[in-house]
Amino acid sequence: MNERLKESLKLLPSLPGCYIYYNSDNEIIYVGKAKILKRRVKSYFNRKHHDNVKVNVLVSQIDHLEYIITNSEVEALILESHLIKKHKPRYNILLKDDKKYPYFLITEEDFPRILIVRKRNMNKLKGKYYGPYTNIGAMHSTLDFLKKIFPLKQCKQPRFKSRPCLYYSIGKCLAPCQGLVSSEEYKAVVHQAELFLSGKQSELMKQLMEQIQKYSDSEQFEKAAKLRDSYLDLKKTLEKQKVVYENTKLNEDIISVLHEDGIIVIVIMMIREGRLIDKKDFTFEVEEEDKIEYFETFFKEYYSTLSLEFPDKIVSQTLEQIGEKSLYEQWLEIISSKKVKISYGKSSQGKELQALADKNAKVILNNAKLSKMSKINEDFNNIGSYLKEKLKLNNFPYRIECYDISHIQGTNTVASMVTFINGISKKTEYKKFKIKSTEGKPDDFLSMKEVLTRRLSHLGDKGWDKPDLIIIDGGKGQLSSVMKVVEEMGITGIDFVSLAKRQEEVFLPKQTESILLPRESGALFLIQRIRDEAHRFAITYHRNLRSKNIKHN
Repeated sequence: MNERLKESLKLLPSLPGCYIYYNSDNEIIYVGKAKILKRRVKSYFNRKHHDNVKVNVLVSQIDHLEYIITNSEVEALILESHLIKKHKPRYNILLKDDKKYPYFLITEEDFPRILIVRKRNMNKLKGKYYGPYTNIGAMHSTLDFLKKIFPLKQCKQPRFKSRPCLYYSIGKCLAPCQGLVSSEEYKAVVHQAELFLSGKQSELMKQLMEQIQKYSDSEQFEKAAKLRDSYLDLKKTLEKQKVVYENTKLNEDIISVLHEDGIIVIVIMMIREGRLIDKKDFTFEVEEEDKIEYFETFFKEYYSTLSLEFPDKIVSQTLEQIGEKSLYEQWLEIISSKKVKISYGKSSQGKELQALADKNAKVILNNAKLSKMSKINEDFNNIGSYLKEKLKLNNFPYRIECYDISHIQGTNTVASMVTFINGISKKTEYKKFKIKSTEGKPDDFLSMKEVLTRRLSHLGDKGWDKPDLIIIDGGKGQLSSVMKVVEEMGITGIDFVSLAKRQEEVFLPKQTESILLPRESGALFLIQRIRDEAHRFAITYHRNLRSKNIKHN
């Protein structure tokens, strides 16, 4: 630590604000917020962080710092978001470009139109934005429905001077360009479209019914009939929306966050007036240790750019891991101009809704994993070659086997063997073992020794093809135990490695130092997938065995 940095640390105030770290090239590398600047900034230079690789790397790059004092922690939160967006510091979690998430735009014109735009303020278009939307297909279907129910202007400029265009003839435009609708009537339709996009269905249906009655009373029966058709179409659409709660005042966002194999999925279920009106899902590739920070960044980004009606409550179990509930409630009130509660979903209703969001997130996560796995399968030659070089293998890992142990305090101990060929699981060649040597006395080393002895004794037998690579779930000790068996049996021509869960370290025989594969690499994803499959298969067998024993007793 240089003298300039030491002096800055001494002068830090015990006040809320933002701190800005610079490297020796005077580049901003990190921006953070703090309730008490002095305590927060000094914590970065505390020895407690020495086991956090990311913090260690960041601290090693800090040359000097600046800070900005704010009146409150919530002001610091707002300033932090602004500074991160402006400077995009290297060590802050940054979301990917959200161009793929479009918005609805009701333009700011004398006679507004409804458009789909790729991002806010695109081509300097002014108006009210609604979004973002993650399902492009559903969004275009919604636009078609909107044009049918709310026949607003379709063209930027009139197509003809003295007559309306085809859109008017088919009932998808009110032809304001030809003066066939008054400004007041047109504004009423625009307002109705805004209510629909905001999820205020009850208010919208009430207004439509009042308008139908008004036309009927004034004997404008053709207009009343057209509006009645729109009312009935809208009613059918709303009836399809799932009623999740009888309380029609329920306006909540339910957020589910799942993370596996370097993939994070965030699902937002939007409930308005007791109805599930929309689901948004976001998928990113994120390292395990970054998932909470990534979600926090996403949460701030999503709600600070939200162009829909804010909910009354946001429910998410993951928000509990972030903490700072009251801070974020203050922040939400500032950006939404209304009180928005944060709930961790502890009530029976909250748990039920959270389970629904989690169910959706699980499907999306599995699909994302399958998509990633299919890419790995297509590129297995490159991944296999990379593993061969990086892990110093003698064989190309065409056939990979992985082993895992499962038990409860040494009872019903079992082992699993899963097989992957060319990066694809071969379930017909999975094996399961009931361990005999450690019953009643848990010993994973001895259990692994037994299962490998039994497996390797079958080399050359039918249905027991020789593997190119064997992966052991565990650390250096597990691998050493296995290698003793291999040497005693005189086995050659098979590569062995172990994968430790904590840092996803790969250990090689007779090597002190572990190997860390790149976090987002297809190679690491593949061996994690194989290890997790072995773990799943072992646990399933263990549970089934335990259930049988309970029934028998």
